[in-house]
Amino acid sequence: MPWIEKEDINRAKAVGLLAYLRANEPQELRQTAPNEYRTATHGSLVIRGDRWFWNRGNVGGKNAVDFLVRVRGMKFLEAVESVLGSRLSFVSPAGREKEENAAFSPKYDFYPPKYCRGNKATDYLQKRGISPAVIAEALKFGVFYESRYYNPQSEFHNTAVCAFVGKNENGKVVFAALRGIDCDLKIDKAGADKRYNFTLPAKNSDCGELAVFESPIDALSHATLEHRNSREYDVHRLSLGGTSSVALFSFLERNQQIKKVALCLDNDEAGLTAARKIKAELANSEIFRHIEVSVNLPPNGKDYNEALLLEIQTWREADKPAERRVFYCEEFLK
Repeated sequence: MPWIEKEDINRAKAVGLLAYLRANEPQELRQTAPNEYRTATHGSLVIRGDRWFWNRGNVGGKNAVDFLVRVRGMKFLEAVESVLGSRLSFVSPAGREKEENAAFSPKYDFYPPKYCRGNKATDYLQKRGISPAVIAEALKFGVFYESRYYNPQSEFHNTAVCAFVGKNENGKVVFAALRGIDCDLKIDKAGADKRYNFTLPAKNSDCGELAVFESPIDALSHATLEHRNSREYDVHRLSLGGTSSVALFSFLERNQQIKKVALCLDNDEAGLTAARKIKAELANSEIFRHIEVSVNLPPNGKDYNEALLLEIQTWREADKPAERRVFYCEEFLK
């Protein structure tokens, strides 16, 4: 979102880390004393009441926003949006002591974006270089379709959008990222559960490999590059919707067959910083430290969609497939 109201910022800052993790990443919590918790990823991070302190990183804070910024490396507005955009909003009931912070009341009910018949969404993806075969896969799995943005108070009301949706364990749509087709609208639908971000599943549901991207377009672009190069790379593809690791850890918790994770984030400072942090979080996690993690930069450009468009341009100019290049950026992470 381009801005956040001060009232929402204050509301986000009122959410304690314990409450946030209970709602979004319960697998992270380890109770070590009656009023003390630690996390699976950071064993030296201690949560007591409203306050937390990470001994290893020598940083602390009073709420979930502080944690997302100082430990996860999110930008401030991204952290606020992550807290407010979760499926639940967090409100301490009257009379309950703050350190409990464990009773939640929903702020928004989530309603999946309505399907609209039309070709605008598929045409848009093809203009971004996504192959018809990959688009057909996304349509088959029901994770992409055309919709309309509904908000009578917005200048984008009733505009055509691409809906990139995420489903829970029961196949129910609980997340949706909306991207304008003829405008610059980029927003997650109110009430969306960020733990279930857009995922293009592998053909083999038991596949043990996962590729992670910052956006649905990048995930689809990666699949297109593999398809155009005639590679049978069957892998789950997950969008984080930015650089937060919430969706990744939730996916791994639900899919414990995953043995390899490829971090295919953007080739910029934010992407490399996020890759370092996520790799460290996995390595320090008691649950996921066994997973083999690689960091795969896009072969050209800032992200995988830019790489795809550049490669398509090369194909057209040379009238033959360009040499496929995949870079591993371990040297950037030392």
